[in-house]
Parts: sequence; C-alpha cells; structure tokens
Amino acid sequence: MYSNIPITGIFIATFVVLILAASIRILREYERGVVFTLGRFTGVKGPGLIILVPFIQQMVRVDLRTIVLDVPTQDVISHDNVSVHVNAVVYFRVINPEKAIIQVEDFHTATSQLAQTTLRSVLGGHELDEMLAERERLNFDIQEILDKQTDAWGIKISNVEIKHIDLDESMVRAIAKQAEAERERRAKVINAKGELEASENILAAANKLSQNDLGIQLRYLQTMSDISSDKTNTIVFPFPTEFSKLFKGN
Repeated sequence: MYSNIPITGIFIATFVVLILAASIRILREYERGVVFTLGRFTGVKGPGLIILVPFIQQMVRVDLRTIVLDVPTQDVISHDNVSVHVNAVVYFRVINPEKAIIQVEDFHTATSQLAQTTLRSVLGGHELDEMLAERERLNFDIQEILDKQTDAWGIKISNVEIKHIDLDESMVRAIAKQAEAERERRAKVINAKGELEASENILAAANKLSQNDLGIQLRYLQTMSDISSDKTNTIVFPFPTEFSKLFKGN
C-alpha cells in the first residue's frame, strides 16, 4: 500500500505540470493572441503572460511586424500586346488580429494570391513604355488596390515595389533598334536646325555687306588672305566689278 504513494505523487505532479504548460502562454511585444473559448471568439490578448483555461480555451498567435512578401514572376501581356515577365515585392502587416484570423483562412497565402492577380491586372492595362517609364505610379496603383481589398482582413499594405520587368530577346533587339532610330532622328533634326540658323545668319551678313561697297571689298580681301595661306593649291583670283568702279573713280 505504501509503495503506491510515490507513484501517485509523481503522476499528480506530472499532471499539474502538463496543465500549467497548457494554460500558460508568453507573448512577445510584437505578438498578439486571438483567444477562442469553446470555439467562440472571446478577445485579443498580449503581450506578456497569458493564462488560458486548458481544453476550453485556445489561442492563435499573430505577428504584428511588417512581412516581406516576394511575389513570384508573372507572365503579363501589356496593352500593346507585348509579353513580359514581372516580379515584385509587397510589404504588409496585420493591424487587426481578430479579422486576420476570423475573416480569412490564411491571410499570408490570401495576400500573396491577391498580389499576383492584381499585378497582372494593373500592368496588363498599360503599354510597355508606361511600364518602363512610370514604375512609381504603377507601384502606387497596385498598393492602393491591394490596400482596399485587404482592409476587410485586417491587413495594411504599406508598400509595393516592382523589381524586374524582363523582355524576350527579340523584344530587346526591337527596342534597341527603335532607340537607335530615335537618336538618328534627333541628330537630323538638330543638324537641320543648325543649318537653318547658319543660313539665316549668312543671309543677314550678306544683306548687311550689300549695303556698303567697301564692306564687300574688305570681305573679298579677307577671303583672299585666308586662301593664300594654303600653298598646296593653285588659286585663281576673280576680279570683282567693285574694284573696276573704284579704279574708274580715281
């Protein structure tokens, strides 16, 4: 009879330890516990020491820190029918633990799937040039749509960043040709503007010189001086009529 007492004491002590382990929870500063009593929601607790009624109450931990969600590469067809591969990153956090646990089965998976579909939908409505040049605006549009749709889950989308927009090799070559053609067009336009300005200046100078015979003679002598500096060519000097008038006047 007395030999059974230590065994009973060990059993009771083990049972007490198991009860304490099942009833005591410690939550960190960034954690909250969604408590259910007999399956019904009874509140959000934490941080610190939490005591639960064993086998009656259950608790689900929720992390309130910002979560970095890597959106897998998506195949997107732009509005101008260009196929691109796009991936992004989404930053979000739980602001309402009750909704995050009760309103959606797995808020992390749900947010990931929603981000993928929203990424394809938003980018598919824009042309390739807009994707490449207006990335900041597209990031804001995606963030705004995600934030509205995840509000019912107690989720706050803090930021969305498109990381890469990859094109096929054929499309890369086509864009390179287009950029080269654009550079050639700009060069021709600049050259044409330069020629136009030069011709206007030459015309203005000619009109100015035509108003004075001595000015034309000085210009002629200056031109002859410039040509005479090159000794490798045979130079024929024309005799302007202004000089003959000058000699006749003497």
